[in-house]
Amino acid sequence: MSDIKQLISIIVPVFNESESIGFLLDEVINVMSTHKFNFELIVVNDGSKDNTQHVLKQLTLKIKELSVISLRKNYGQTAAISAGFDNSKGDIVITLDGDLQNDPNDIPLLISEINNGYDLVCGWRFDRKDKLINRKIPSKIANKLIAHVTGLKLHDYGCSLKAFKKEIIEDIKLYGELHRFLPVLANIEGARIKEIKVNHRSRQYGSSKYGIDRTFRVLMDLLTVWFMTKFLTRPMYGFGFVGIISIFISLAISSYLIVLKIMGEDIGNRPLLMFALILGIAGVQLFSFGLLSELLMRTYHESQSRPIYRIRSINSANQN
Repeated sequence: MSDIKQLISIIVPVFNESESIGFLLDEVINVMSTHKFNFELIVVNDGSKDNTQHVLKQLTLKIKELSVISLRKNYGQTAAISAGFDNSKGDIVITLDGDLQNDPNDIPLLISEINNGYDLVCGWRFDRKDKLINRKIPSKIANKLIAHVTGLKLHDYGCSLKAFKKEIIEDIKLYGELHRFLPVLANIEGARIKEIKVNHRSRQYGSSKYGIDRTFRVLMDLLTVWFMTKFLTRPMYGFGFVGIISIFISLAISSYLIVLKIMGEDIGNRPLLMFALILGIAGVQLFSFGLLSELLMRTYHESQSRPIYRIRSINSANQN
């Protein structure tokens, strides 16, 4: 049983899911009604080219909790989730796929963990019903790599079934294809994160929108997230450190060559001379990038009045 005053927002991004979306919403409504949750349903139609828009229009006539956001074209899952976040009103926000592979029966468990004090609860598809070669193996490699690089140890970053506290998603700004890194972005904001095992079902309708090429996009996004994790508020520590090391090595090599020149040796054809020059130029450029990045970060935080810290709670003797 839930607190009926607590509003739950359920966000479902869809792209060409006309066959499955009706069945999914029926399942979600059944689960939420059985547990007497106060909820809203937000389906984001991400520029579907099939009959999805017509099906959703018919469903809005029957389901009073349903709102449909139709994007002008296919922007991708990150944009669709972001649109859902921006238009949600709930104290807890749930995301899940529209292809029936996520099980709505797991939603009450996620909500329970959020009410136990966690800011983000991630689903773990421990018994994943997907193809081995082009889905499970690349995903397993990507999950291990992300966990190693970011330091956030999760088994399944890609599971769409997640529950968020509203205040956490208000601090997260999504762009590009960073939806799969939501746990990492939440961790940057100081969120308490838990991962729980959830049911995963075989796809019944349509086909997967992802291919093995997704692995390469994950690697590119991972570089961005790694930099944000390490140097979001101190980019000079990254660029500047490497720049100074390059400059010092260049100076050391140059000093060595000067000594040889003083001793009468011909250094004009030595590869070290070119190497020292390249390191020196690169070092100055990297150090300059660090200074520019510092200015950009200051502009980023100050223009949005965005603090570099997050407060979980404040307790004082004056509080009732």
